Amino acid sequence: MTTTDTAPLLSAYDDQMRGAPPTPPTGVTYEQDGPLLRIVGQFRGLVSGPRDLGVEGAALDELIARQRDFFAARGEAVEWKTRSHDTPADLTERLGAAGFVPEERETVLVGRAAEMAAHESAPPDGVTVRRVTADADMRRIAAMESAVWGQDWHWLADDLIGRVAAAPDDIAVYVAEADGDVVCAAWLVFRPGTEFASLWGGSTLAEWRGRGIYRALVAVRAALAVSRGVTYLQVDASDDSAPILRRLGLHAVTTTTPYVWTPPAP
Repeated sequence: MTTTDTAPLLSAYDDQMRGAPPTPPTGVTYEQDGPLLRIVGQFRGLVSGPRDLGVEGAALDELIARQRDFFAARGEAVEWKTRSHDTPADLTERLGAAGFVPEERETVLVGRAAEMAAHESAPPDGVTVRRVTADADMRRIAAMESAVWGQDWHWLADDLIGRVAAAPDDIAVYVAEADGDVVCAAWLVFRPGTEFASLWGGSTLAEWRGRGIYRALVAVRAALAVSRGVTYLQVDASDDSAPILRRLGLHAVTTTTPYVWTPPAP
């Protein structure tokens, strides 16, 4: 697919993946502040907007400060999700001036679910893949993620449990297990009312990488998406996973960088 051919994919992404998902997880609320969607009640706040915010200069600075101050009053960090093709072009510069710090850039990939489902991939010997819904399994996933990243990811268990409780048909969580231990986990998030579902997770314990586990979890999720009538799959991919996903049929349409403001330490 050429660069020109990705234009319809990016257009579909902008049209269908920018607003609020239909059902917030338990304890999470959606708020609108001008052009912005503000999500409150997660492990940190999230702010996202349309491709063109429609404000610039001093008005944009005021909008940015208002988000920062809102979460400062709550004593919480907030992520402003930026995309490289968004306007105004100086948004990230103004976020930096307001104290937001960029985290790792990811590539936004979009592809047709049917094409990805055609790449069948079985897990390696000794590894089983199963769909999970129990709270205990979500906590096992969070423990595995904590081990992978060397950080406390207990919040992920609460997030997944809340999503399953609020809309069990809108999320499918899978684990890859070896000898009873979770070695990788990933989930598929449906977006009712659109042609999209999103791929999340996929982190794998270091000693189990390079064996095809991630590809197997992509395959099982793509097959489920097709069975549910999904046209497009989307993922914000790290530099490690992006090459694998491109080989499986996804295409880079833009990049996304979280800009994060964190309250000062007391």
